[in-house]
Amino acid sequence: MPDNAPAPATPAAPDTRPAVPGWSFELSLVSFHSRDQLEQMFETLPLDLPVVVVDNARGVDHVDELVARRPNGRYIDSGGGKGFAKASNMGIRTSAYEYVVLGNPDSRPTLEVMQALVDDLERDPELVVSAATMQGTDGRPELGNGGWEPTPRRVLMHVLGAHKVAPSSALFARPTPNQPLNPEWLTGACMAVRRKTFLELGGFDETFYVYNEDMALGRAIREAGLRQQLRTDLLVPHGAGGSGAGKTWMLQMRGASMVRYLRKHNAPARVNVMRSMLVAGYAGRTVLSRARGRKATADEHAAYIKGLLVGPPPR
Repeated sequence: MPDNAPAPATPAAPDTRPAVPGWSFELSLVSFHSRDQLEQMFETLPLDLPVVVVDNARGVDHVDELVARRPNGRYIDSGGGKGFAKASNMGIRTSAYEYVVLGNPDSRPTLEVMQALVDDLERDPELVVSAATMQGTDGRPELGNGGWEPTPRRVLMHVLGAHKVAPSSALFARPTPNQPLNPEWLTGACMAVRRKTFLELGGFDETFYVYNEDMALGRAIREAGLRQQLRTDLLVPHGAGGSGAGKTWMLQMRGASMVRYLRKHNAPARVNVMRSMLVAGYAGRTVLSRARGRKATADEHAAYIKGLLVGPPPR
């Protein structure tokens, strides 16, 4: 660093404060260039709702100004570049509440939905997580509301698209509203967690920058003999674009995180089999998308393959 260069900014100590009487939970959000989405989200929620925003963009879009307008809002500057798992853990560790609801800036849960998830935890002490079903912009439940532990058979079923006819046969869950489904892990896009148990289990695995930390949490819950629950009767609108990161960057990171997870829990030969099937399947999807003139989709599939083969993109 040149002698006259300014020193890197040091994040302030995390904002901690006692729980607010009358509220049993705090909403925790991770922001990365997400000011517009947060503004829209806050418009739909009570002004006095306890909320913590962990800013992964070092304040460049002045998310702290939004939080300052809320009497029970907390703002944490993560220092930038911490990834979803670390930033989420920051918000949860510093919370004074027994229950924390995780959300994405581009999700639109109502207060009633969040309270219903927390009520589930209050009723069942062995329940660590209760999650709502995320609904895409097309009105359908999203593929990836949760899913199952990767195995060669499940990976093969995924690349063949078998989840379309056998919803629980592959890697990712696309629930049917009001029909019970029991995935082995759940997405954190709208999820209530029992704070103490969540932290005792290690929180989100911080070796994952983004993606697969939810899969790792599901595994930890199962290994501890505890429970998690997907509420298919609670639908939450969810739209793409809650982060400032580019789509192909995110897809490459997703592929890299999947390989990292496979390596943590499988022998090398088994990892190679599953990775090879994923590469072959997404290569076919890339070719098909290009043939149909869907360049953006083809580029996303190609980025996922790159993550599977060469690892994460530069941060």
